[in-house]
Amino acid sequence: MILETQREQVVEHASDLASLTPGRTGNLSVRGGDGDAFAITPTGVPYDAFDVEDVPVVGVDGEHRDGAMKPSSEVPMHSAIYRREDVGAIVHTHSPWSTTLAIADEPLPPIHYMIVAVGKRVPVAEYAPYGTDALAENIVTAMREADATASLIENHGLVVTAPDLETALENTAHVESLARIYLEARSAGLEPQRLSDEQLEMVLAKFESYGQ
Repeated sequence: MILETQREQVVEHASDLASLTPGRTGNLSVRGGDGDAFAITPTGVPYDAFDVEDVPVVGVDGEHRDGAMKPSSEVPMHSAIYRREDVGAIVHTHSPWSTTLAIADEPLPPIHYMIVAVGKRVPVAEYAPYGTDALAENIVTAMREADATASLIENHGLVVTAPDLETALENTAHVESLARIYLEARSAGLEPQRLSDEQLEMVLAKFESYGQ
């Protein structure tokens, strides 16, 4: 079975999407092998209703190579990001607070130091129909221009990239949490203070020695 480890990771972590996105609106993928293919959640299936052999394997060219089920409709987005970016995993959600910013076409500013997990801000990629190459190109452009590993998608949702799936899921939760804090502060009539580039650089330097 090709990309067996990556397919196992998809099965193991697909249920994490349930706490991040409504219904079956999210998807995730894990890159494997020599980097030319990835395992991805199947389309239109409950997150706990498929097994390892069901998990689709797709090439970065978009070709469905293996797996009993059809891949996510967002394959063009995932494959295009993998073709253009050196990342190991992608998580896409319609998480409510992030999507609220997305429908307002408003980036997430640096209101808290944890934003450095994905960059100094989270940009908004220009809208394009879901499942299209145009949408994928817009996302990649937005992330590159902002030097970020995440992007809101105008009138759509959120996408987060990372070296591995666990980090991508963790950072998705970080962005959603910050989006909620930002919007709740503004709804209370408060004006959130923004961290400066200098302050963010200090956080990034401290993060280099964080953890075990």
